[in-house]
Amino acid sequence: MEPDPDWPDSPLDAVDAAFTALARDPNPITLDLDKLRGGNDLPGGVMTLPALRDWLLTRPRAYPERDAVWRELILRARTREPQWTVAAVGMAMPALRRYAGRLHVGWSGDAYDTDAEILTGFLTALRDRVDLDKAAPYASLCMAAWRAGYELRRRDGQTVPLDDVEHVAGPRTPSVPYGHPDLLVHRAVMLGILDASDEQPYIDLRLGHRAIEPVAASMGITVDALRMRARRIDTRITHALANGLLTGIPSLRAAAHITASAQHRARTRAGRAASTHRDRSTPADPIAA
Repeated sequence: MEPDPDWPDSPLDAVDAAFTALARDPNPITLDLDKLRGGNDLPGGVMTLPALRDWLLTRPRAYPERDAVWRELILRARTREPQWTVAAVGMAMPALRRYAGRLHVGWSGDAYDTDAEILTGFLTALRDRVDLDKAAPYASLCMAAWRAGYELRRRDGQTVPLDDVEHVAGPRTPSVPYGHPDLLVHRAVMLGILDASDEQPYIDLRLGHRAIEPVAASMGITVDALRMRARRIDTRITHALANGLLTGIPSLRAAAHITASAQHRARTRAGRAASTHRDRSTPADPIAA
């Protein structure tokens, strides 16, 4: 198939063209801002994305409004049609072009390579890295895009490395004293430190750095429930590492404690599931029942 001679070669230009097509009449892509106005000063009604982008650009200090818009964009990019991924990149295009311009200065390589790295960094953060419960999701996306382009120049020896100033809050995956981290998690499952049904979701979140929303949806639980479950697993694995349970043979007493804890978790989850089932099956009208 011959390439379209009218389609841009630059990755950023190509996405910008796709975004323009999405925003074109008669069915331009829009957001209903009435649904996003809780506690902020977003305008009401339905607005096209180019108009919303312009509105945000003229209000650089509208932090609550920007956060509300970008949380919605990121969620849609992760859970809806691919057009929302294009929409998110298009909304960030002014910043991405600014980063590309700065990184192109003095660059002896192909500018398209820099553009591709910037776009890849942005898309990776959009898909999996940015935590929607934290403030400034748009800033996190932009930082990921800049860092990806900057790393390309650093690897090429054309820049001086800078300290990584990103601060990551929240629990970290425990340090692994041996082997691959996923093997450590699998051993924890074999010992009963975490349940088999939690193994892959935990690996996806902590080792794969996947976004939490799709993982929670696939498990049929809320994001808050999965986040709490992952933190408890962090704690159990950390304690197991500190006590040598994952690096040696557990004692009979330790094995009995692990088994009892696993049985308690199973009973607790079964009780919650039964309670949820009863709540859903109980008629709202007792007279009709």
